[in-house]
Amino acid sequence: MPNVAFYTLGCKVNFYDTEAIWQLFKNEGYEQVDFEQTAADVYVINTCTVTNTGDKKSRQIIRRAVRRNPDAIVAVTGCYAQTSPAEIMAIPGVDLVVGTQDREKLMSFISDIQNERKPINAVRNIMKTREFEELDVPDFSDRTRAFLKIQEGCNNFCTFCIIPWSRGLSRSRKPDSVLNQARQLVEAGYKEIVLTGIHTGGYGDDLENYRLANLLSDLDKIEGLERIRISSIEASQIDEQMIKVLNGSPKMCRHLHIPLQAGDDAILKRMRRKYTTAEFAEKIRLLHEAMPGVAITTDVIVGFPGETEEQFENGFRFMEQMKFAEMHVFPYSKRTGTPAARMEDQVDEELKHERVHKLIDLSERMQAAYGREWVGQVLDVIPEREAKGLEGQGLVSGYTDNYIQVVLNGDPSLIGKLCRVRITDSGVNECKGQLLEVIDAERPVALQA
Repeated sequence: MPNVAFYTLGCKVNFYDTEAIWQLFKNEGYEQVDFEQTAADVYVINTCTVTNTGDKKSRQIIRRAVRRNPDAIVAVTGCYAQTSPAEIMAIPGVDLVVGTQDREKLMSFISDIQNERKPINAVRNIMKTREFEELDVPDFSDRTRAFLKIQEGCNNFCTFCIIPWSRGLSRSRKPDSVLNQARQLVEAGYKEIVLTGIHTGGYGDDLENYRLANLLSDLDKIEGLERIRISSIEASQIDEQMIKVLNGSPKMCRHLHIPLQAGDDAILKRMRRKYTTAEFAEKIRLLHEAMPGVAITTDVIVGFPGETEEQFENGFRFMEQMKFAEMHVFPYSKRTGTPAARMEDQVDEELKHERVHKLIDLSERMQAAYGREWVGQVLDVIPEREAKGLEGQGLVSGYTDNYIQVVLNGDPSLIGKLCRVRITDSGVNECKGQLLEVIDAERPVALQA
């Protein structure tokens, strides 16, 4: 039986794409082996190009695959493959480069190479692609949450970002296709679906009168689906219709990831973001009104070219006012080929790291404050695994709909079930809870409170 090994770099969308590529191999009778342990017949490296370091790491992994088995077919896909195919083809031992499209043809490319042993560069201009690449993932190794990719590409062209050049322009998966896939996932036993994409909130920009809000209300009607989570959405995409759906659907998770990137208007403008801090704050206010208790998490870039001490302080105060449930803080890193990399006034690395630490401290304070609000309250948790580091001690952990990680009493049979839990204690990264009842679709099992 032929075997294949995968290595994925970068974002959640890449991990989804790797799962989809694995389905293609599985259908051809391949077995999956560990990248580090076994010499495979085929290596697939799914690359990242979001930073210059992503490129470098991708090259290291490609070389590692070639060394592991010089006779293997080495196939490279993903964002770095899309933007720099010639650089990758120049690495001795690479047989196939496919970018972020045409991956449904992978198996025929591989059989061509097996027959002729001639390297293939199958990358073409992503900017001309208007169709969503239909690749299904019917199953995920972690059994409780299913990811469903609904969108690809981005039209925003922020000045720090290379992604439109590696993923192309925004294109949406057809609504019927999304809904069919969602029904299949529910039939396979998933209670929660996470909608994902490169620019998820841009879903429907290329469709006739059908937006993300329409998709959410259609998903809401699927029986057996308990939770719908959006992986990320831009503030500018949260309109009245969206707020109405979030307010009206009991299945919508009270957690939204809304990238802020900077808390100062001058920097937002230089980043070419499509909102001001005042507009962002107003959207957050409306969300809190529509979904009381909503957890808003965000991304922030520190040390964007030209960021002054005053602009950093403005941002710090703004983030504090927003009361985020958590912030992902990134130091700005130059990405060759983007306008920001050519800007004057690049911020000193040490200063950047000092600012990063200040924001990480702020994030931890806000996360702890958000957790404290829920002590004594009853929330629903879907346990995902035994509590890390406490295996065999009768503790499981999982997430509430508003994305608090809870460790609660219970054995592994609870994994994947909807559990009603009282929050008993809070911390920065996780809270503790007491199991009250298991709410199974058939009948609730009450436990002694």
